[in-house]
Amino acid sequence: MSFSYGREPVLSDLSFTIDAGQNVALVGPTGAGKSTIAALIPRLVDAEAGAVLVDDLDVRDHQLDSLRLQIATVLQDTLLLEGTLWDNIVCGQRFATEGDVRRAARLALVDEFAERLPDGLNTMIGERGTNLSGGQRQRVAIARAILRDAPIIILDEPTSALDAGSEELLLEALANLPAGRTRLVIAHRLSTVRDADRILVLEQGRIIESGTHDELVREGGLYERLASLQSGHARLAST
Repeated sequence: MSFSYGREPVLSDLSFTIDAGQNVALVGPTGAGKSTIAALIPRLVDAEAGAVLVDDLDVRDHQLDSLRLQIATVLQDTLLLEGTLWDNIVCGQRFATEGDVRRAARLALVDEFAERLPDGLNTMIGERGTNLSGGQRQRVAIARAILRDAPIIILDEPTSALDAGSEELLLEALANLPAGRTRLVIAHRLSTVRDADRILVLEQGRIIESGTHDELVREGGLYERLASLQSGHARLAST
Protein backbone atom coordinates (compact mmCIF):
# COMPACT_ATOMS: atom_id res chain seq x y z
CA MET A 1 0.00 0.00 0.00
CA SER A 2 1.21 3.50 -0.84
CA PHE A 3 -0.10 7.01 -0.17
CA SER A 4 0.98 10.62 -0.64
CA TYR A 5 -0.54 14.01 0.06
CA GLY A 6 1.35 15.56 -2.81
CA ARG A 7 4.53 14.76 -4.68
CA GLU A 8 6.38 13.17 -1.78
CA PRO A 9 5.15 9.72 -0.65
CA VAL A 10 4.00 9.41 2.96
CA LEU A 11 3.67 5.61 2.87
CA SER A 12 5.64 3.37 0.52
CA ASP A 13 5.02 -0.34 -0.14
CA LEU A 14 3.53 -0.76 3.32
CA SER A 15 2.13 -4.17 4.26
CA PHE A 16 1.05 -5.62 7.61
CA THR A 17 -1.83 -7.59 9.13
CA ILE A 18 -3.59 -7.12 12.46
CA ASP A 19 -5.46 -10.20 13.62
CA ALA A 20 -8.86 -9.82 15.27
CA GLY A 21 -8.43 -9.00 18.95
CA GLN A 22 -4.77 -7.98 18.65
CA ASN A 23 -3.32 -4.87 20.26
CA VAL A 24 -0.85 -3.41 17.73
CA ALA A 25 1.10 -0.18 18.16
CA LEU A 26 2.64 2.17 15.61
CA VAL A 27 5.61 4.23 16.75
CA GLY A 28 8.21 6.34 15.01
CA PRO A 29 9.36 9.90 14.40
CA THR A 30 6.99 12.72 13.52
CA GLY A 31 6.05 12.46 9.86
CA ALA A 32 6.67 8.71 9.63
CA GLY A 33 3.09 8.10 8.47
CA LYS A 34 1.46 6.78 11.65
CA SER A 35 -1.63 9.02 11.65
CA THR A 36 -2.08 8.52 7.91
CA ILE A 37 -2.45 4.78 8.52
CA ALA A 38 -5.13 5.53 11.12
CA ALA A 39 -6.94 7.77 8.62
CA LEU A 40 -6.93 5.07 5.92
CA ILE A 41 -8.93 2.57 7.99
CA PRO A 42 -12.20 4.60 8.30
CA ARG A 43 -11.60 6.05 4.79
CA LEU A 44 -10.83 9.59 5.80
CA VAL A 45 -8.35 9.18 2.92
CA ASP A 46 -7.94 6.37 0.39
CA ALA A 47 -4.79 4.48 -0.58
CA GLU A 48 -3.30 5.43 -3.93
CA ALA A 49 -1.94 1.93 -4.53
CA GLY A 50 -2.89 -1.29 -2.82
CA ALA A 51 -5.79 -1.66 -0.41
CA VAL A 52 -6.83 -1.57 3.23
CA LEU A 53 -8.87 -4.63 4.18
CA VAL A 54 -11.30 -4.97 7.08
CA ASP A 55 -12.61 -8.52 7.49
CA ASP A 56 -10.91 -9.40 4.19
CA LEU A 57 -12.94 -6.77 2.30
CA ASP A 58 -11.46 -3.62 0.79
CA VAL A 59 -12.68 -0.66 2.84
CA ARG A 60 -13.76 0.96 -0.45
CA ASP A 61 -16.24 -1.89 -0.88
CA HIS A 62 -17.79 -1.43 2.57
CA GLN A 63 -20.77 0.87 2.99
CA LEU A 64 -19.16 3.93 4.57
CA ASP A 65 -21.63 4.23 7.46
CA SER A 66 -21.33 0.52 8.22
CA LEU A 67 -17.53 0.67 8.14
CA ARG A 68 -17.33 3.61 10.51
CA LEU A 69 -19.81 2.03 12.94
CA GLN A 70 -17.21 -0.70 13.42
CA ILE A 71 -14.56 1.80 14.54
CA ALA A 72 -14.20 3.83 17.73
CA THR A 73 -11.49 6.48 17.91
CA VAL A 74 -9.69 8.31 20.70
CA LEU A 75 -7.71 11.17 19.18
CA GLN A 76 -5.02 13.50 20.48
CA ASP A 77 -7.36 16.46 20.00
CA THR A 78 -10.71 15.23 21.27
CA LEU A 79 -13.72 16.89 19.66
CA LEU A 80 -16.32 17.84 22.27
CA LEU A 81 -19.54 19.70 21.54
CA GLU A 82 -21.33 22.35 23.55
CA GLY A 83 -23.71 20.48 25.81
CA THR A 84 -23.61 18.31 28.90
CA LEU A 85 -20.95 15.78 29.77
CA TRP A 86 -23.67 13.15 29.45
CA ASP A 87 -24.51 14.23 25.88
CA ASN A 88 -20.84 14.17 24.93
CA ILE A 89 -20.47 10.61 26.17
CA VAL A 90 -23.63 9.39 24.43
CA CYS A 91 -22.69 11.22 21.20
CA GLY A 92 -25.29 9.68 18.90
CA GLN A 93 -25.71 6.32 20.66
CA ARG A 94 -29.49 6.68 20.77
CA PHE A 95 -30.18 3.32 22.35
CA ALA A 96 -27.74 3.63 25.24
CA THR A 97 -29.38 3.15 28.62
CA GLU A 98 -28.67 5.25 31.70
CA GLY A 99 -26.84 2.26 33.16
CA ASP A 100 -24.69 1.95 30.03
CA VAL A 101 -23.69 5.62 30.17
CA ARG A 102 -22.90 5.57 33.88
CA ARG A 103 -20.84 2.40 33.46
CA ALA A 104 -18.83 3.99 30.61
CA ALA A 105 -18.26 7.12 32.71
CA ARG A 106 -17.07 5.01 35.65
CA LEU A 107 -14.72 2.82 33.60
CA ALA A 108 -13.24 5.83 31.80
CA LEU A 109 -12.79 7.63 35.15
CA VAL A 110 -15.03 10.48 33.99
CA ASP A 111 -16.95 10.19 37.25
CA GLU A 112 -13.67 10.91 39.10
CA PHE A 113 -13.89 14.57 38.03
CA ALA A 114 -17.62 14.78 37.23
CA GLU A 115 -18.55 14.30 40.88
CA ARG A 116 -16.69 17.53 41.66
CA LEU A 117 -18.68 19.50 39.09
CA PRO A 118 -21.87 21.36 40.11
CA ASP A 119 -24.26 19.09 38.15
CA GLY A 120 -22.16 15.96 37.75
CA LEU A 121 -22.60 14.35 34.34
CA ASN A 122 -25.31 16.93 33.58
CA THR A 123 -22.83 19.80 33.84
CA MET A 124 -22.71 21.95 30.72
CA ILE A 125 -19.34 22.17 29.00
CA GLY A 126 -18.26 24.71 26.43
CA GLU A 127 -17.60 24.04 22.78
CA ARG A 128 -14.47 21.85 22.39
CA GLY A 129 -14.58 21.28 26.16
CA THR A 130 -12.84 24.53 26.97
CA ASN A 131 -13.65 24.22 30.68
CA LEU A 132 -12.10 20.74 30.91
CA SER A 133 -8.43 19.79 31.09
CA GLY A 134 -6.77 17.81 28.31
CA GLY A 135 -6.83 14.63 30.38
CA GLN A 136 -10.50 15.10 31.23
CA ARG A 137 -11.40 15.56 27.56
CA GLN A 138 -9.50 12.37 26.72
CA ARG A 139 -11.39 10.43 29.37
CA VAL A 140 -14.69 11.58 27.82
CA ALA A 141 -13.44 10.21 24.49
CA ILE A 142 -12.59 6.89 26.17
CA ALA A 143 -16.07 6.77 27.71
CA ARG A 144 -17.50 7.22 24.20
CA ALA A 145 -15.40 4.34 22.93
CA ILE A 146 -16.50 2.10 25.81
CA LEU A 147 -20.15 2.97 25.20
CA ARG A 148 -19.83 2.42 21.45
CA ASP A 149 -18.31 -1.05 22.00
CA ALA A 150 -16.97 -1.17 18.44
CA PRO A 151 -14.85 -4.15 17.30
CA ILE A 152 -11.99 -1.84 16.20
CA ILE A 153 -10.51 0.86 18.44
CA ILE A 154 -7.99 3.40 17.13
CA LEU A 155 -6.04 5.44 19.67
CA ASP A 156 -4.08 8.24 18.00
CA GLU A 157 -1.57 9.88 20.36
CA PRO A 158 -3.97 9.76 23.33
CA THR A 159 -1.42 10.84 25.96
CA SER A 160 0.95 13.08 23.99
CA ALA A 161 -0.26 16.41 25.43
CA LEU A 162 -0.69 15.29 29.05
CA ASP A 163 1.41 15.76 32.16
CA ALA A 164 2.58 12.74 34.14
CA GLY A 165 -0.36 12.78 36.57
CA SER A 166 -2.97 13.04 33.82
CA GLU A 167 -1.19 10.37 31.78
CA GLU A 168 -1.32 7.93 34.70
CA LEU A 169 -5.09 8.44 35.06
CA LEU A 170 -5.58 8.10 31.32
CA LEU A 171 -3.60 4.86 31.16
CA GLU A 172 -5.82 3.49 33.93
CA ALA A 173 -8.89 4.48 31.90
CA LEU A 174 -7.45 2.94 28.71
CA ALA A 175 -6.99 -0.35 30.55
CA ASN A 176 -10.78 -0.44 30.98
CA LEU A 177 -11.53 -0.38 27.25
CA PRO A 178 -13.49 -3.48 26.16
CA ALA A 179 -11.42 -6.65 26.03
CA GLY A 180 -11.20 -8.71 22.86
CA ARG A 181 -11.33 -5.70 20.54
CA THR A 182 -8.80 -5.02 17.81
CA ARG A 183 -6.67 -2.04 18.85
CA LEU A 184 -4.38 0.16 16.82
CA VAL A 185 -2.41 2.48 19.09
CA ILE A 186 -0.34 5.35 17.68
CA ALA A 187 2.04 6.88 20.15
CA HIS A 188 5.09 9.03 20.70
CA ARG A 189 5.06 8.20 24.42
CA LEU A 190 6.06 4.57 24.61
CA SER A 191 4.43 4.12 28.03
CA THR A 192 1.16 3.55 26.15
CA VAL A 193 2.51 0.71 24.00
CA ARG A 194 4.77 -1.36 26.26
CA ASP A 195 2.11 -4.07 26.63
CA ALA A 196 1.13 -4.21 22.93
CA ASP A 197 1.05 -7.65 21.31
CA ARG A 198 3.20 -6.23 18.52
CA ILE A 199 4.89 -2.88 17.88
CA LEU A 200 5.56 -1.67 14.34
CA VAL A 201 8.29 0.95 14.04
CA LEU A 202 7.90 3.32 11.10
CA GLU A 203 10.44 5.58 9.50
CA GLN A 204 9.81 7.58 6.31
CA GLY A 205 6.64 5.64 5.53
CA ARG A 206 8.13 2.16 5.87
CA ILE A 207 8.12 -0.47 8.61
CA ILE A 208 11.72 -0.94 9.72
CA GLU A 209 11.21 -2.98 12.93
CA SER A 210 8.50 -5.24 14.34
CA GLY A 211 8.22 -7.05 17.65
CA THR A 212 7.28 -6.74 21.30
CA HIS A 213 8.70 -4.02 23.55
CA ASP A 214 11.30 -6.37 25.06
CA GLU A 215 12.33 -7.78 21.66
CA LEU A 216 12.78 -4.34 20.12
CA VAL A 217 14.78 -3.04 23.07
CA ARG A 218 17.14 -6.02 22.75
CA GLU A 219 17.56 -5.35 19.01
CA GLY A 220 19.11 -1.96 19.72
CA GLY A 221 17.53 -0.19 16.74
CA LEU A 222 15.37 2.91 16.41
CA TYR A 223 12.83 1.73 18.98
CA GLU A 224 15.53 1.16 21.58
CA ARG A 225 16.89 4.66 20.93
CA LEU A 226 13.42 6.19 21.32
CA ALA A 227 12.86 4.23 24.54
CA SER A 228 16.23 5.37 25.91
CA LEU A 229 15.52 9.01 25.11
CA GLN A 230 12.18 8.87 26.90
CA SER A 231 13.57 7.09 29.93
CA GLY A 232 16.32 9.69 30.24
CA HIS A 233 19.14 7.20 29.79
CA ALA A 234 20.23 8.13 26.28
CA ARG A 235 23.91 8.81 25.91
CA LEU A 236 24.81 12.24 24.56
CA ALA A 237 27.37 12.22 21.78
CA SER A 238 29.97 14.98 21.91
CA THR A 239 31.13 16.78 18.79
